[in-house]
Amino acid sequence: MSIDQIASEALRLSPHDRAMLAQTIWESLDAPYLVAPELSDDEAIALAKQRDREIENGAVAPLSHTQLMSGLRDAD
Repeated sequence: MSIDQIASEALRLSPHDRAMLAQTIWESLDAPYLVAPELSDDEAIALAKQRDREIENGAVAPLSHTQLMSGLRDAD
């Protein structure tokens, strides 16, 4: 079953059941908010500033959330 199929089925659940499902899925992850970042804070800030400059000068084009999610789904 694809993510789109699962999402479609999940969205048919009541709000309470969707919340319970979301909590169950979240709790199944290995503490994603505790995973050590690959970059230090200073490195992350420098990278964010660099990416901002690239967008501002037209070197790259930002993606909308919809475009990003579509690309991620297509990558499977």
